[in-house]
Amino acid sequence: MVERIAASVVSENAAVGALRCDPEDDSIKDSLRGVPAELIVQRIVDQVRRLEIHGAPAHIGLGMPGIVQNGIVEDSPNLVQFKGVNMQGLLSDAIAPLWGRVPILVSNDADVIAAGVAAKQGHLDRLIRVWTLGTGIGYGRYPAQDGVWEAGHSIVSLDPKEQFCGCGGKGHLEGIMGYRSMRLRFMDLEPDEVFARAKEGEPRCVDFVKLWHRALAAATATSVHLDGPGKFFVTGINSQYVNLSLVNEYLHEMVKLSPLQSYSIEIVQGGEVIATVGAAVNAEQAAVRSAGA
Repeated sequence: MVERIAASVVSENAAVGALRCDPEDDSIKDSLRGVPAELIVQRIVDQVRRLEIHGAPAHIGLGMPGIVQNGIVEDSPNLVQFKGVNMQGLLSDAIAPLWGRVPILVSNDADVIAAGVAAKQGHLDRLIRVWTLGTGIGYGRYPAQDGVWEAGHSIVSLDPKEQFCGCGGKGHLEGIMGYRSMRLRFMDLEPDEVFARAKEGEPRCVDFVKLWHRALAAATATSVHLDGPGKFFVTGINSQYVNLSLVNEYLHEMVKLSPLQSYSIEIVQGGEVIATVGAAVNAEQAAVRSAGA
């Protein structure tokens, strides 16, 4: 649940049957912004009803933007109406008339992308991290672990003029790389025009594209120094702009400790199918942990 609601049945870490979406037209953006939480939950249930589910599901997973702890949305800059909402409780109550009390896990949207990518790549046995580049910047981590993981708000600049992040903070990665932030920075150009003109050599666009890639490298290097090396994936609509050679060049400048240099970055397809698979993977693993506790 990011720009719209998407639902699918997942079995053996793969989507089964059709993806159900609300709205169906994927060109409609921000269909959730400002809509009361209770109405969005009902829309989720409506999509679940349309799925071809034989019997009660073993568990249900939901991915959504924001800091989610124990099913409660502590903050969500892109869906502000959910701040403080017990999303897990709301969804559980709404689903109960269909199947009773089904185990439900609500996760950050980037974390479910990470779990979905791990499943698709066959990496469910290792640490992976995923940058999702879109309206905002998401940072997903698999396997799921207690923590906030709002690395899209990593500080990558000390310039006080860098204040384009949607949360209002200064110097944030999202304030440089986020789609909304790029539009605020270049009031006369759309992001795709900025990158096109950079290829043509327009100085201000060239400088920004370098800053954009250096910001991604800086946040990645910070993650390497905090959580160790490993595999990073980049996905999302704005991954089309990423020049991996440039990111790796900047990373080489930033990560100098030899035990930390065994990292790699790859651009992969994400999307709603991957996200729904990841939501189910995280929910299944949470249910297994709960049963073993």
